[in-house]
Amino acid sequence: MAKSVTPNAISNLLKNPSPDSSSELPEIVVQVVDLKQSGNRYMFTASDGKMNLRAILPSSQNSEVISGNIQNLGLIRILDYTLNDIPKKSEKYLIVTKCEPVSPSLQMEIKSEETGIILRPKQENEIKSQVKSEELGIHLKPKQEMVTKSAAQIVHEQHGNMAPAARMAMTRRVRPLVSLNPYQGNWTIKVSVTSKGIMRTYKNARGEGCVFNVELTDEDGTQIQATMFNEAARKFYEKFELGKVYYISKGTLKVANKQFKTVQNDYEMTLNENSEVEEASNEASFVPETKFNFVQIDQLGPFVNGKELVDIIGVVQNVSPTMSIRRKSNNEQIPKRDITVADETKKTVVVSLWNELATIVGQDLLDMADKCPVVAIKSVRVGDFQGVSLSTLSKSQVLVNPDLLEAKKLRCWYESEGKVTSMVSVSSGLSPTSKNGGRSMYSDRVLLSHITSNPSLGEEKPSFFSVRAHISFIKPDQTMWYRACKTCNKKVTEAIGSGYWCEGCQKSDEACSLRYIMIVKVMDASGEAWISVFNEEAEKIIGCSADELDNFKSQEGEENQYQLKLKEATWTPHLFRVSVSQNEYMNEKRQRITVRATAPVDFAAESRFLLEEISKMKGSQ
Repeated sequence: MAKSVTPNAISNLLKNPSPDSSSELPEIVVQVVDLKQSGNRYMFTASDGKMNLRAILPSSQNSEVISGNIQNLGLIRILDYTLNDIPKKSEKYLIVTKCEPVSPSLQMEIKSEETGIILRPKQENEIKSQVKSEELGIHLKPKQEMVTKSAAQIVHEQHGNMAPAARMAMTRRVRPLVSLNPYQGNWTIKVSVTSKGIMRTYKNARGEGCVFNVELTDEDGTQIQATMFNEAARKFYEKFELGKVYYISKGTLKVANKQFKTVQNDYEMTLNENSEVEEASNEASFVPETKFNFVQIDQLGPFVNGKELVDIIGVVQNVSPTMSIRRKSNNEQIPKRDITVADETKKTVVVSLWNELATIVGQDLLDMADKCPVVAIKSVRVGDFQGVSLSTLSKSQVLVNPDLLEAKKLRCWYESEGKVTSMVSVSSGLSPTSKNGGRSMYSDRVLLSHITSNPSLGEEKPSFFSVRAHISFIKPDQTMWYRACKTCNKKVTEAIGSGYWCEGCQKSDEACSLRYIMIVKVMDASGEAWISVFNEEAEKIIGCSADELDNFKSQEGEENQYQLKLKEATWTPHLFRVSVSQNEYMNEKRQRITVRATAPVDFAAESRFLLEEISKMKGSQ
């Protein structure tokens, strides 16, 4: 028996882009063409033989694709849908919110204009369709009617006995977040609150006000940030509770400000005092699917000190013990644990876990560290400590050995070659290109005079720059290192009797290590400045560890190895990534320049950078 599609199905879909759920949809059968996976969803082209339309299947249908019920070149019946515009194009794409398989894969794509599906009017019992042998078509069994009442009657009878949230779900279509855009009218979403911010106050030219925002996630794992101001903020702040599920309607959408967005969505939502928010208290709650947008470790450079959060996945290489960090604002002790992860780029990065992630998840990772587990971490901030580092936030999520395709691929790579591959820190590859960490070495390039002639730099928050300079002088008689705990690197004191006491670890040890904390003078064509350099970057400059330099210093003679090492380190060009801040000393504010990353000059890359600068200067004339 030949199988086919509903005639003019695509044109009928385009005529009715947002059908009312209370009205009965006509039979819509289309062919699935070019079925492929995109993230955690499947995309395809819906075809009726004459017209095509790009489409997305809901993640709830993934099992149907994996099991083979929905196949490429197969047929599906669309039961519910919505149409969205493709940004910057005149096209639309179809969001299939509910469908069912009709036929497995056909031999070829349907291309005939005469193709069609023959359906008889619905009867109370079985409907029989006669299809002529010479016609292309498919014999379908229509759905049996379970009741004789109309949908409108059912809604009217049930409406009065329902809670407000259930009435909202019954009378309006619940749309997935992925289908929303700023040009739609009324919509209702069902979402879980996955993050709730604090109520903040602000003051601007319009006056004073308050604002807070929440991050909402639907069952498919799509996220969006919703913001409320003033009356709306006061109305909904107590109503929204972390982890609860709500029906929301009468909000507005706009294009998200990339500088401040915290979730992966092109739009952000605003709720006003007329918006409707009802808790789905009588319904089963759901655990939103966690979506990831992984960034490879060697691509973290452009995100350094940016507002955008990133997701990473890697194999755990090392797990440190828990340490306590004292918060400056209130002297509160916060638990912290560092883990080192690596990925297929053969780069490693340190991730700082805080609070419960450090004590609970971190302890689990320490217990299984010998098995090198795979971790997927969502929403981490990229900082410039030791070049590039990552830090979790209160909203961050850490999944250990997750059931993800990326995790399986990473595990296969690690077992086959990764475990015997030499890994290097991502911070060590900052200088060569603008792609891999170029933000840290080639952006914000200034002369030293730009920093030293602006004493107000770094007053409110640290300012970051890149400079190319020579080290002109290193004081040989300065205190160049401190005694550090071998576990947490904090300063230790001599214990009573013998050994060294660490306040951070609350324990004594027989030995300690030395870590650099030194000041050097640097110079470029515009002037000179004193800069502070810490252990990892100082080791790159001096060429040995602080323990080794201490041994050289204890040797006798005027021209000993200590003096020679310091001499060799001078008049060598370096690329520095520095932070500029204000410190107060003796009631006087002083500028402090601290090296965050350093790298030797790559003269080929430096030449390209200078040529680009010359081209910009010529273009501006």
